[in-house]
Amino acid sequence: MPTANGSGPSQELGGHWPEIPERSPCVAGVIPVIYYSILLGLGLPVNLLTTVALTRLATRTRKPSYYYLLALTASDIVTQVVIVFVGFLLQGAMLARQVPQAVVRSANILEFATNHASVWIAVLLTVDRYSALCHPLRHRAASSPGRTRRAIATVLGAALLTGIPFYWWLDVWRDADPPSILDEVLKWAHCFTVYFIPCGVFLVTNLAIVCRLRRKSQSGLRPRVGKSTAILLGVTTLFALLWAPRIFVMLYHLYVAPVHRDWRVHLALDVANMAAMLNTAVNFGLYCFVSKTFRATIREVVHDAHLPCTLGSRPGGTVVDPALKPPGLPKGAER
Repeated sequence: MPTANGSGPSQELGGHWPEIPERSPCVAGVIPVIYYSILLGLGLPVNLLTTVALTRLATRTRKPSYYYLLALTASDIVTQVVIVFVGFLLQGAMLARQVPQAVVRSANILEFATNHASVWIAVLLTVDRYSALCHPLRHRAASSPGRTRRAIATVLGAALLTGIPFYWWLDVWRDADPPSILDEVLKWAHCFTVYFIPCGVFLVTNLAIVCRLRRKSQSGLRPRVGKSTAILLGVTTLFALLWAPRIFVMLYHLYVAPVHRDWRVHLALDVANMAAMLNTAVNFGLYCFVSKTFRATIREVVHDAHLPCTLGSRPGGTVVDPALKPPGLPKGAER
């Protein structure tokens, strides 16, 4: 392990960052590359399978919660392709960040837009569950597949628009200059948009849902925690836990020590990014753990995908007997 760098205040930077002469080494080595390769190799097929299953459930039931979960899974797929593959593996590992600045800045728009879309679709799911549990009559009268799709489209359009200012996001890995006012504004906007505001919504609505269920239990009624509510609590809790390290390290980089010069912050940001990207692959396990309907649909999808392969592997000329044969005519009946 490299030794800790000096921590004396820099006169050139006005005491904002410590003066450290060397560029911080990548202590993690190839571990992030291996981690993101496994995450992409396992998470992408799992999310595609989840998309097919949720599409079937949304088509059959026409419930808003399935549409929101489907949009959330689609956002996770785009996040894995744009951030994990293009950002971390292609730009970071394969090209060693030797990419034109305009390309990097343009990719920033897509990366932040996918982050915003994924988080705020979870906010839509939270508000929908709150409305269904705390205001059931109003929710039943107002909810419809068309309204749900319009809400999702609005969030996706807003996510793309809010990603545009991050074209000017500074690369924390390479930029040795102290953060400008614009950089501070963008980093605080990132923290509020993807963490502080959504987590505030999650906290308030989840507390209201829990209090509603507790009041039902105190009044003698047996509270029924639906699968959608259990999935909501799991999704929001996992997001809050997995994204907290990235937000903390980002603010630490901004005001205490830079990633570019301090190997400890460099390592912490590597680990924080890996934890945040894990959030794109864990929802499948949560859905399987909570919902028996989802597990049955997954088995159905796998069976339907396996059946053509089984039939296609039969030798040519083989005739498959039908499961039920029509009853034959008795002997002599044809006369």
